[in-house]
Amino acid sequence: MLDAKIPAGQLDDKWTDYKGHCKLVNPANKRKLEVIIIGTGLAGASAAASLGELGYKVKAFCFQDSPRRAHSIAAQGGINAAKNYQNDGDSVFRLFYDTIKGGDYRARESNVHRLAEVSTNIIDQCVAQGVPFAREYGGLLSNRSFGGTQVQRTFYAAGQTGQQLLIGAYQALERQVALGNVKMYSRHEMLEIVKIDGKARGIIARDLVSGALERHFGHAVLLCSGGYGNVFYLSTNAMGSNVTAAWKAHKKGAAFANPCFTQIHPTCIPVSGDHQSKLTLMSESLRNDGRIWVPKKQGDTRKAIDIPEEERDYYLERRYPAFGNLVPRDVASRAAKERCDEGYGVGSSKQAVYLDFGAAIIRYGKIEAGKEGKDDATQEEIIAWGKEVVKEKYGNLFDMYEKITGENPYEIAMRIYPAVHYTMGGLWVDYELQTSVPGLYALGEANFSDHGANRLGASALMQGLADGYFVIPYTVGNYLADEIYNEAIPTSHPAFEEAEKEVSDRIHRLMNIKGKQTVESFHKRLGKIIWEKCGMARNAKGLQEAIAEVQALKKEFWSDVKIPGSIEEMNPELDKANRVADFIELGELMCKDALNRNESCGGHFREEYQTPDGEALRDDTNYMYVAAWEYAGDSNWNLHKEPLVYDVIKPTQRNYK
Repeated sequence: MLDAKIPAGQLDDKWTDYKGHCKLVNPANKRKLEVIIIGTGLAGASAAASLGELGYKVKAFCFQDSPRRAHSIAAQGGINAAKNYQNDGDSVFRLFYDTIKGGDYRARESNVHRLAEVSTNIIDQCVAQGVPFAREYGGLLSNRSFGGTQVQRTFYAAGQTGQQLLIGAYQALERQVALGNVKMYSRHEMLEIVKIDGKARGIIARDLVSGALERHFGHAVLLCSGGYGNVFYLSTNAMGSNVTAAWKAHKKGAAFANPCFTQIHPTCIPVSGDHQSKLTLMSESLRNDGRIWVPKKQGDTRKAIDIPEEERDYYLERRYPAFGNLVPRDVASRAAKERCDEGYGVGSSKQAVYLDFGAAIIRYGKIEAGKEGKDDATQEEIIAWGKEVVKEKYGNLFDMYEKITGENPYEIAMRIYPAVHYTMGGLWVDYELQTSVPGLYALGEANFSDHGANRLGASALMQGLADGYFVIPYTVGNYLADEIYNEAIPTSHPAFEEAEKEVSDRIHRLMNIKGKQTVESFHKRLGKIIWEKCGMARNAKGLQEAIAEVQALKKEFWSDVKIPGSIEEMNPELDKANRVADFIELGELMCKDALNRNESCGGHFREEYQTPDGEALRDDTNYMYVAAWEYAGDSNWNLHKEPLVYDVIKPTQRNYK
């Protein structure tokens, strides 16, 4: 079932050789071919813009009122690229190696190397679009560090890099809309894949304003619908982010890969109570200058400012001297959890650690004093200058923290705690980003391919734009070259009628339950099960319990959920119910995947499998594979294994010490 279609030859040459030998579609034929794109974040918008520019007839769908509301805007800290502007030893190979190592040797070498190769093109593309990357005094693009690396390769636009990159992709998309090459369908949600003769040939979408179901044909379908972190209920994802598009594809035959590989981000504003519906991320870029610590004394209730330096435990610097505060996200998250579990947590909940900019403010202030030639500058002047530098680099992030917590992070150390952020699992794709359903592709966070068991910071934006701008134009063309003889299939075809009936029947079934419990209450209960038993740490007993609990929750949902309103109208509760029903099924598969993988790697930490000092303990002999699950009916999946072969990098125990 799984053919990764990895080109033969040297790793460095695979992508170049592929591009040189893939099939092409001539411009006149491109105008006859229709491509459907689901999602208009960075992956979707860049793919739609690129394919529209090439001359394909593109239909793009998003459930928001505008592509500019895609969750990609929430990415703060930056985008990686192997430009080596700092002359600090970076290279395509170094980015490739850091990504494979950061993912704990659970990613496919060929895809990751291609990602590193095209990373340099992304920056040039975005600069040409006018993305306002930060620059040094002399005009060169500026870089900063991110976790899991020892070089500075992260390009950024203050703390709103995702937003600026999305605006760049959005304006390229809108240009194609204006030219008539792309037709944009906002406020539309894909609710089914239409397959004809084994190939993806279209979708059923619901107009979220009128409630009407629509049929759309496409010679190929691209899913760019993001990740599934909201299965945990509380996450850093936008509240609308969901798994529905990917899950519909999964139930139509697309394998779902590594669903238990979830990334917990170490730098989030802690949970403040049961009233919360989402969590807020504080960019990993803050770990460049912020130092993470807890008091050395358990249960210390003093304010951070009252705890002297010698009574602070900078635990990441202590445990991982080589990388310090810039260890990968999974390592930093587990370390914070360990300190809090041991009684060293801070704040009212004791489920937080400090992220402190005091030392950075002094350091920058002294540099500014040196620039001014003021050897006799007072401490107040040094602090004032330092705050200005920090404000220039991170000001909008500090403002956001103060708005949410009511505390001034220039004066008081921030409190942070890990939270669900990114999902490395997703639809299984081959080298061409095609799923196990011919003609159906998955790009960006919706696929599994590039990050293994843990994504390095600043690589999500890189992958989304790489897939959309530089990979899919070649790979989908290779597929569509054989489709030029196939006329567009009318949407009156029985396969479209049958798919629409499936969607309609499910919607009516949901509306006719007329139970007593809200959709939100089911979502919250699901999130609690998955977070507590398949979250930052998992064990066999907890996972077995979780599977049974999720199965029981599913039965209860389908017998007692309450959905007000009607079908033929704008009904956000109905939309949400559809998504939560899919989350419940996904939650069960996540737990089964985690239970099957008897090892710890990256974001998948099984308590039974750890080194004596609490690090993840991989089992390369038995688990060096991609777990690709095939849907086989209610609560039933078949496991297919894609072996991971490392020709260039030798897997070793990760060491950031």
